[in-house]
Amino acid sequence: MSFVSLVVKDSETYARNRADMLALVDQLRALEARPVALSEERRERMEARGQITPRDRLARLLDPGLPFLQLHSLAGYMVDTSNPEKSVPGASVIVGVGFIAGVRCMIVVDDSGIKAGAMVEMSGAAFLSAQEIALKQKLPFVHLVESAGANLMEYKVEFWANGGKLFRNLARLSAAGIPNLAVLHGPSTAGGAYMPGLADYVVGVKKNGMAALAGAALVRAATGEVANDRDLGGSEMHAETSGLVEYLAEDDAHGIELARDVISALDWNKTLPPQPTRDFALPRYDIDDIAGLVPTDYRHPYDVREVVARIVDGSEFQDFKPRYGVSTVCLQAAINGIAVGIIGNNGPIDPAGATKAAQFIQLCGQSDTPLIFLNNTTGYMVGTAYEQAGMIKHGAKMIQAVTSVDVPRITLYIGASFGAGNYGMSGYAYAPDFLFAWPNATTGVMGGEQAAGTMAMVARAGAKRKGEEVDEDRLAKQSALIAAHFDRQAGAFHTSGRCLDHGVIDPRDTRRVLGFCLETVREARVRRVKRGSYGVARF
Repeated sequence: MSFVSLVVKDSETYARNRADMLALVDQLRALEARPVALSEERRERMEARGQITPRDRLARLLDPGLPFLQLHSLAGYMVDTSNPEKSVPGASVIVGVGFIAGVRCMIVVDDSGIKAGAMVEMSGAAFLSAQEIALKQKLPFVHLVESAGANLMEYKVEFWANGGKLFRNLARLSAAGIPNLAVLHGPSTAGGAYMPGLADYVVGVKKNGMAALAGAALVRAATGEVANDRDLGGSEMHAETSGLVEYLAEDDAHGIELARDVISALDWNKTLPPQPTRDFALPRYDIDDIAGLVPTDYRHPYDVREVVARIVDGSEFQDFKPRYGVSTVCLQAAINGIAVGIIGNNGPIDPAGATKAAQFIQLCGQSDTPLIFLNNTTGYMVGTAYEQAGMIKHGAKMIQAVTSVDVPRITLYIGASFGAGNYGMSGYAYAPDFLFAWPNATTGVMGGEQAAGTMAMVARAGAKRKGEEVDEDRLAKQSALIAAHFDRQAGAFHTSGRCLDHGVIDPRDTRRVLGFCLETVREARVRRVKRGSYGVARF
């Protein structure tokens, strides 16, 4: 079906929406620039040691001109401080999917320009997320290592306990037949020594690369032995004596060159069947329009089909049961020639909408069609009529379907995503293959205004039951605090800082990001890997 857009670009509403959305995009870019600027402050010191900076390492590692999808760029934002002006996102790691010697890989780079690359709580969360994606999407895992280890000034026992998962996942990757490679650019001590220890291939850089369970200072404090770091864990020693390092590099640039050679030698794409050339038409409507047609306030409605018309091939889609459960939109379309099923929201999900979505999800499972969820809902409908119509059981059917369907799922938070509606729309807890948010997205159990209103009704009911008068001034102040508490946690920057998605994106990049993710999950489903019963061990 060819869609006819009703967006009026010269309207006041369009101009206001666009100004609001672009202001959020500017804020996103400003936040992403903070770790870059902070890391660059150490460029001179790194160059004096004969090193290149973490982002320069990444640039040399990647194939020129091919896409790189950065993930978790806001990790750690507003976690380390309550001051939004001082919080530096990124969590001292650079994470993303990119191409190395023509191979799509998961890449993690320790940002040693920030606190010597010391890991904080959200560093581990971003790292674990990258490993899980690599395992699911069968992506070789490449880690450019230079880290002072865990930031002991921010030590929490649960951070240490969960840190073991980083090493477990490296073993799982290896056992699953997915290669993982570490380039030892600088120190990797204590638990961090197991990053190269559990890698399948290790490139060690002379003079700077170092891996040891304890550095010289700790060894002396613990045992009294006077040692030096190079003898304890230098790349040269590991290449000649311990056997930890397979390839010894002269410097950072040579180390990256060796890493690219290792990935190339894997011939990782040999099992991919040839893919026919897919002819497709670009959307007839400009994706730049999204910035103006989508309100940043989720309480202002719009037709999600207007968004879909700007991201799918030819702006064409088939509307599934359009007159039934009308606030839940189910569409069949294609992106870059890849057939997809799309579920979007034009409001809360009612029993008919949940039933329609559950059926549509199962049909996509039957036809092995990837699903895309465009979240903009305040949740499932409540009230006597909806309860009697079976809202619980129909909502449960939708959650059952989204949990059980065996096709790739890509989720976007493009507005509100509240309560169990988030669950039915393949939210964070349902482990979609990829999950991104627009900067206007709002997620949580409910909106701040709704939470404050609910608690106010509870307070009034409690006072009435006790025969007491309600202090309206006090209740108003309490309501304001509750609303602020909920809203403060609901914004996309805050939730992405806690790694509750894979990143915040500019809405105008949506088609590009979806296309990249669809190609990634397609490769994973057709790629054959040779599993082992355990990971490759060093001898």
